[in-house]
Amino acid sequence: MDSNFFVLGGYGLFVWPAFIFTFLVCFTLFLKTKAELKKQEKLFLYNYRTLEIVEIEIPENEKSANAAYSSNTI
Repeated sequence: MDSNFFVLGGYGLFVWPAFIFTFLVCFTLFLKTKAELKKQEKLFLYNYRTLEIVEIEIPENEKSANAAYSSNTI
């Protein structure tokens, strides 16, 4: 492999540490976000583990509902 690629025209001394720093910061933020997500999931499951299922009753008079929602005046 050509060493000029790593030297980057003399700017490799500045570019590679910037890449490494950026990668480390992004990886650290990823790990912290992942840990916070797990914490929030546990909290959510603790609070809402037993949710009640509520059935919604649909009105039997469907004709009046369709007329109310219709935008056609004909």
